Amino acid sequence: MRSSNFLAFSLLGCLISSPDSLRAEAPRVGHVVVVSFDGGKPAVIAESEMPVLKKLTAEGAVTWTANTILPPKTLPSHTSMLTGLDVSHHGVIWNDWQPLRGVVKVPTLFSLAKATGKSTALFAGKVKFRHLWLPDSLDAFGLDNVYDEAHLPSGDEKQLVPSQAVAGLAATYLAEHKPALCFVHFPDPDSAGHKSGWGSPEQKEAFKVSDQALGQIVKAIEKGGFSDDCVIIVSADHGGTGKNHSQDTPSDRNIPWVAWGKGVKPGYAITGPVMTYDTAATALWLLGVDLPASLDGHPVLEAFQN
Repeated sequence: MRSSNFLAFSLLGCLISSPDSLRAEAPRVGHVVVVSFDGGKPAVIAESEMPVLKKLTAEGAVTWTANTILPPKTLPSHTSMLTGLDVSHHGVIWNDWQPLRGVVKVPTLFSLAKATGKSTALFAGKVKFRHLWLPDSLDAFGLDNVYDEAHLPSGDEKQLVPSQAVAGLAATYLAEHKPALCFVHFPDPDSAGHKSGWGSPEQKEAFKVSDQALGQIVKAIEKGGFSDDCVIIVSADHGGTGKNHSQDTPSDRNIPWVAWGKGVKPGYAITGPVMTYDTAATALWLLGVDLPASLDGHPVLEAFQN
């Protein structure tokens, strides 16, 4: 008897001390929508006409001093945002569409959510996001007005789908299909920054237009009837200096991080540190999906009630 009890307690001890993942809990929300403003430097956002985003920040929880990874570039950063891993762990160090490299070699938040039966979708303005399309991880991949792999557009890395077009595609899908997890990417601010400079009038206009695109997303959630059971997370991949973004400086690395919706502390200023890979962990935690122990990110618990 003592031997069998000892074996049982030993096995229990192993399970407690060496978990493969954090214990899954009941979903806190039915839907999470992550929105990224490419090149979303907080200082420029503050000077831009963005009533939709500023309403979400006033009603939700926000930090303007979250940080992205090194290098602060679009594909490596978004890979961290959508895998919960630092660059050294996800291995995506390039920043353009390179088909021969294939897809990311680690799970994404889409594949983790999909494995639990949750519906997923991704809508992006840059072709390089194909590197994040793991097999069987997305119900919808929206790029250049298409959803499926058989009809992906041809073209080089510099061909962009404008924020309003991305939003139109995503909004239609959100209202009709109501995915549990959706990511939406607005490329316009980054394009304007590279062309005219971060903080230029042209970039501020791009932020204004992208904020209108965000408005389409908010209205689609309302139209779909799940705004009361949804959290919207708004962030960015990097800031910028001059006409570029590659340095380990606050100007290039600081990003906004905003949570709005069910269970979010209203009008709350987040004081703790937030990294871009915390976005994936937060989204999975909200949906009640197991958090792999290998994640570098952690849920931003401070932003939520109870």
